[in-house]
Amino acid sequence: MGAVLHTINPRLSPEQLCYVVDHAEDKVLFFDTTFAKLAELVKSKAPGITTVEMAAPYEALTADEPTTFAWPQLDERAASSLCYTSGTSGQPKGVLYSHRSTVLHSYAICTADALALSGADVVLPVVPMFHVNAWGVPYAAAMVGAKLVLPGPGLDGKNLTELIETEGVSNLLGVPTVWSNLLNHLAATNTTLTTVRKVVIGGSACPASMIEAFETKHNARVIHAWGMTETSPLGTANIPLPRHRGLAYEHTLPIKLKQGRPIYGVDMRIVDPDGKVLPHDGVTSGDLQVRGPWVASGYFKAPSPSSFDDGWFITGDIATIDEDSFMQITDRSKDVIKSGGEWISSIEVENAIAGHPDVVAAACIGVSSTKWGERPLLVVVKGAGKEPTAEALLAFLAMRLVKWWVPDAVEFVEALPIGPTGKILKRTLRERFKDVVLP
Repeated sequence: MGAVLHTINPRLSPEQLCYVVDHAEDKVLFFDTTFAKLAELVKSKAPGITTVEMAAPYEALTADEPTTFAWPQLDERAASSLCYTSGTSGQPKGVLYSHRSTVLHSYAICTADALALSGADVVLPVVPMFHVNAWGVPYAAAMVGAKLVLPGPGLDGKNLTELIETEGVSNLLGVPTVWSNLLNHLAATNTTLTTVRKVVIGGSACPASMIEAFETKHNARVIHAWGMTETSPLGTANIPLPRHRGLAYEHTLPIKLKQGRPIYGVDMRIVDPDGKVLPHDGVTSGDLQVRGPWVASGYFKAPSPSSFDDGWFITGDIATIDEDSFMQITDRSKDVIKSGGEWISSIEVENAIAGHPDVVAAACIGVSSTKWGERPLLVVVKGAGKEPTAEALLAFLAMRLVKWWVPDAVEFVEALPIGPTGKILKRTLRERFKDVVLP
């Protein structure tokens, strides 16, 4: 209709919530009744809001409205939607999408070498709308006529299982923390998913044990994917090449652990700290940069976009790219552990410990070391009724990692801090353990 859709993250702090509403110059606020108090706060703090509409029940809101709409003629490059980044230092940053970029992105993710959505699919994005418009799936589902199932607030294993089976969901999309809870429930209840054929996993690296569980126990193909708010979001999808078909599972699993190949339209490269382009050999790691027709060229109302360089978006990820263009994130630049002048991938440590049966969740962070400057500390959430020792966990890792990557210590916690999009907040853990000094 020509308006700009701004999906709001209700889990932001009240200060940040009011900041993004004011910064986005929002005029009309729609909200679910569960957020009535939050809506009142926003209305009182954001002078630009002129209209407040309660969005539930939806049927009552639309009952007396026309069933047809005269679509206006709009410039395809006009703004269509706005999302704000999460997990960044300082205030959230706005990324403005155009009609053109959104349609192109929708076309791209429906292709066979991306998410391959079709009108025959029943799609459940366990991803909030404020997380890059639920990964762009609502637009793509509408484009092909797929059935779209939205989960609501019940994201525990029991509720998700019932929703999946009741609605006959064929395609799942979400972050690893959501699927970990689902898989734990399925294992505890000895339940098998009967309708799911494809699971898209992004947001953070997917451990091997999760891929194996979906593919071997539930006959659901896992597509590892990568993207960011600034990339609309899909940048890569892990679709095997013809020469990978027919390989034994143990040979394909290392490939599946990578975030995948750039989808058509996305250019990708890695560079060293001086900006020199590095080789795509699967070994050399560098700062990941991307560009493309749905990759942002700057932040909304930000005059000096330091994250953008000559058309390339500087992602903040450290990655390798192999000769087949499969990209693998080795860490966020702010999370990589620098020990004695060498880099340790916290992601690979986390993926390795995820295979331990007594571990529900884990994170690896860098803490001070008197000898090496920084060393890895493993933070672990135990499984229910399990009592793994630090020694046992480190011995488990010693069989799966190079010696100097094995953490020097283990801390057990009741839960890990999780951000609004399901990612582990490592900056919170670093703050909590900032006084730890390893000998």
